[in-house]
Amino acid sequence: MLVFLLIVLLLMFLVSIPRWPWSREWGYYACTGIGVLLAAVSLLAWLQIF
Repeated sequence: MLVFLLIVLLLMFLVSIPRWPWSREWGYYACTGIGVLLAAVSLLAWLQIF
């Protein structure tokens, strides 16, 4: 389950990077938020809390 969650968060992070015309108006807010979630889940997995 944890691996699945990490893969989903990583894909969301990659998709939210403002590279495409429709996502440039988002700025870096979406990418930063998902990156923070990815870091938090990775930290919890590393500490074996999940």
